[in-house]
Order: sequence, then structure tokens, then C-alpha cells
Amino acid sequence: MDKPNLAVEVGGIFIKNPVMTASGTFGYGQEFASLFDLNRLGAVVVKGLSLKPAPGNPPPRTAETCGGMLNAIGLENVGLDAFVEDKLPFLQSLDTATILNVYGRDTGEYADLAERIQDLEGVAGIEVNISCPNVKAGGMAFGTDPSMAFQVIRAVRDKTSLPLIVKLSPNVTDIKAIARSVEEAGADAISLINTITAMAVDPRTRKPKLPNITGGLSGPAIKPIALRMVWETVQAVDVPVIGIGGIMNVSDALEFLIVGARAIQVGTANLINPRATVAIVEGLEAYLVESKLSDISQIIGSLET
Repeated sequence: MDKPNLAVEVGGIFIKNPVMTASGTFGYGQEFASLFDLNRLGAVVVKGLSLKPAPGNPPPRTAETCGGMLNAIGLENVGLDAFVEDKLPFLQSLDTATILNVYGRDTGEYADLAERIQDLEGVAGIEVNISCPNVKAGGMAFGTDPSMAFQVIRAVRDKTSLPLIVKLSPNVTDIKAIARSVEEAGADAISLINTITAMAVDPRTRKPKLPNITGGLSGPAIKPIALRMVWETVQAVDVPVIGIGGIMNVSDALEFLIVGARAIQVGTANLINPRATVAIVEGLEAYLVESKLSDISQIIGSLET
């Protein structure tokens, strides 16, 4: 039997397999280059970028929890200019898709980022993180209000023809309403979920384990929640969905594909096993061979209820 086809198309981005890295867990790509061939991945999604460099929150920024990890990194990054100068050339040398994750403090910053990224060589698409506090709306996150989500994505859409992936927050009452809103605004694909707001306390000191008090929970603890939200979103929209949340191995990845995700992103697993993404690519191929299937599309959306 010939090797099965793992290639998928996600919102206008053609990738050799459905395994992508999750923003914030894979640096700018080059940090992992000595550990395996990055060309084996479907796509590299870089650490979230802002217009200006951001220092992030003071340490400690992470805390281990049962089945997961809390982080309050604060979206530290080098800023778009330094990224283009120092990080992008390496990514341009890869034979795999590069997707830039971006965030802004207001709608104007999102739009400016999109406009400046539009003509960069070697960028396959933009992932818009709308799980950030909107400083002009009392700290509310863009991703928790359908109207605000629509406004920011429409502003970005007006500034770029690149494929747009919108990354959704799980900290909402109805994920479907947000998904429909960003689809209407012009999203080409939707990725979810981002981390779940959570906290941990040290009983000895009676203080939060993070100086930020709360952080984002990721890892295996959130996978069942993520899987449910991905399944709901697949039913609610027509654009492709990318599944994220607690994917540690090929079995986890298959669950997301079976409920209808067109691709998946690996996050916290990268911090435990830097080769987790490659292991999942290999595992998907082995699963298809064992199941006598010729194409990954035969798995996607195959849930029986």
C-alpha cells in the first residue's frame, strides 16, 4: 500500500499534514530546529506578535497543576519589526507553512499588524488571537463578545487578503455565537480553544502560585472541554476548524479530527516532549495504514453518534 495522504487545506492554507504548533509553545520555530526537521510539520505557528516589543509579566509565570499547567506569560514577544528582521528569514527557509499569530490592544493595532504582514514573503496566513484584553472596553476580551469579535476581525479582513485564522477563547457562555460572528466578519478558519482562566494557591504561604493571581490553564486537564467546544463549533460554522487543547499524542489528535477538526495544534506537549509534534505526524500515518485508509480526510468528521 502506498503511503497515505496526510495533506489538508485549511482556509486557503495548504499543509502537508494536519499537525501544527500552538502559538506560545514553540517560540519562533528556530528554537526547536536542532531537535528535529521542522519540514516534517504541517505548519509552524509562531509566538504571538504585537506591533511593539512586550516584556510580559514578572516571574514566576508558570505553575504546574494536576493534569495541566497554568501560565501568565503576558504575551512577551520581540515585536513585529524585530521578528521580520531576526526571526522570519529562518522561517522563510523552511518547506513548511509559517503562520503569524498576532494580538493588539485595540482594533486599530490588529488592523495595523495585518496591513504590515500582508506583503511579507513566506507567510502563509495570520492567526488572530482575540483572547486579549481590550483596553478600551474595561478589560473585556474581544473574544468574549460577538459584536466586538466581529468588529476586530472585519477590521483585519479589510487590511489583508492573507488567509485568516481566528483563535477563540473558551471563557464564554456560547462558543458557537462567537464562532458565527467571526465567520461572518471574514474568518477563513477558526482555531480553538485558547487557555481556560484558572488559578492555584500555595497552602503554605496562602498566596497565589502566580503573581498575576490567575493564569491560563492548558494541558490534558482541558482536553475534554476543548473537544466538546471544537465539536460544537464544527456544527455551527462552514469554515474549517483547528482543534487545540491538551493534545499530547496521536490518540488525542485523532479525537479532534474525528469530531471534525481539519487540523490540530500541539501546545503544552512541546514543553514536555519537544518531539511530540513529529510523533503525532508519524502516529497519524501509522493509524491510517493500520486502518487501511488512504487519506486523512476519511477520518475527519467521521464521528458516529
